[in-house]
Amino acid sequence: MEEIHTHSVSKQNCLKYGLMLIENIPISLDPNELIRHLRLGKYENAMRLVEELLETALPLIAPKAFYEIAYIDKKEDDAVEIGGLSFRSRVLRKNLDPAERVFPFVLTIGGRVEEKAGSSGDLLRQYYLETIADLALLSAAAYLENYLKKHYGLSKISSMSPGSLPDWPVTEQKPLFALLGDAEATIGVRLTESMLMIPRKSISGIYFPTEVLFFSCQLCQRERCPGRKAVFDETLKQTYGLAEE
Repeated sequence: MEEIHTHSVSKQNCLKYGLMLIENIPISLDPNELIRHLRLGKYENAMRLVEELLETALPLIAPKAFYEIAYIDKKEDDAVEIGGLSFRSRVLRKNLDPAERVFPFVLTIGGRVEEKAGSSGDLLRQYYLETIADLALLSAAAYLENYLKKHYGLSKISSMSPGSLPDWPVTEQKPLFALLGDAEATIGVRLTESMLMIPRKSISGIYFPTEVLFFSCQLCQRERCPGRKAVFDETLKQTYGLAEE
């Protein structure tokens, strides 16, 4: 079975000056990768099961993203000001040292797959559908990253998300959502009092141009993280002034 691609074509709309909406983001999922992620390699009917799961999940996935073309107003020792709002993080501040233009964003695949998984009454099937939703979200994020690079002439970009590091806690969601405006009205994502996003299969953060790719994982010592993209780097941690934490 070949890699599955959704057939919808992404469409960008300008919500207001500098604020852009992308709808119908195409999703790319490799059934063989799904078999690996779902640990079905020894299961005789693995491909048939994956096909059935994809038939259930794909029609429920509705990827959307909106982002702002924003400019840095001020750079302090451990904070940056964007659009009149302060974002406090030594790591973010250092990453944005050479940058003037950034791209705050919120991305979601909606909540229908999650609802379907929760109502299945089968914990294993729920796990399968949740995993497919996670991979679909990563696929949508990869599309958004490539989209920004292509449309704004950027050779490399990296991103940071509130809550990805102690240095930039999840409470920083509040100024991020304030900067972008009404995320719930735009793409159906709301922020709870505890700063969590609903639907859960959503990502928020700031993309920024860079010469050397940055991953928050490089500064995180958490072991056995399924989402790890890079190994922990003690030297880099010292470079960011986090050695004492």
